Amino acid sequence: MKLATWNINSLSVRLPQVLAWLADNPVDAIGLQELKLVDEKFPHDAFEAAGYHAVSFGQKTYNGVALLSRTPLRDVVRNIPGHEDAQARVIAATLDTPDGPLRVVNCYFVNGQAPGSEKFAYKMLWLAALHRWLREELLAHPRLVLLGDFNVAPEDRDSFDPVGLKDTIHHTAEERAHFQDLLKLGLTDAFRLFEHPEKSFSWWDYRMLGFQKNRGLRIDHILVSEALKGRVTACMVDRLPRKNPQPSDHAPVVVTLD
Repeated sequence: MKLATWNINSLSVRLPQVLAWLADNPVDAIGLQELKLVDEKFPHDAFEAAGYHAVSFGQKTYNGVALLSRTPLRDVVRNIPGHEDAQARVIAATLDTPDGPLRVVNCYFVNGQAPGSEKFAYKMLWLAALHRWLREELLAHPRLVLLGDFNVAPEDRDSFDPVGLKDTIHHTAEERAHFQDLLKLGLTDAFRLFEHPEKSFSWWDYRMLGFQKNRGLRIDHILVSEALKGRVTACMVDRLPRKNPQPSDHAPVVVTLD
């Protein structure tokens, strides 16, 4: 079974790229972030024609998340229960698999702008609320995958310039502590179960030849619960779509469960 996450930075712009990637990489389920469109404009017909069920949680111009699955999605939750938020950042659903239910939580984490800003304070509150909710979700759903654009580079090796970017957004001690708190819930960073080349990233700035010079960050993650950890056989970043004309600034991350 293969699951993927991809911040596509506008579904209306990159729908053909998403459909082409799914045709070449027929994953069982994928979480998309930064849809930047309202639910009424979500292209259900296009994904159905490609063989996917879809649920979305969008808003105009910003944010927005969706889950696509080869099998029907049930028990859908939008945003963090009990945490009031005007932004569409979370969608969760259960997939029924031959090995039992699989809970998939797809998140577009808050960027945070800069330490000390109001947006950074919002990020800290949002991360705390996510942690509280996921603790409950894991009790109810032992087979759980948390995936998405986390907007956190968990370690220095997840940044092209850990010294120059120290204590800047995505690199702060506070953000990294929240990432570690998620792991302490019993989740595992699937990518780090395997050896990868140095400077393996999932996001590159459009500016200053970021991709060509590999000036990137690893901020797109797939975390698996303890019940799934032993079944992870691979996790990789597919850099190929980042070479497309008018690409997203993120690349898909794919995990394989045996």
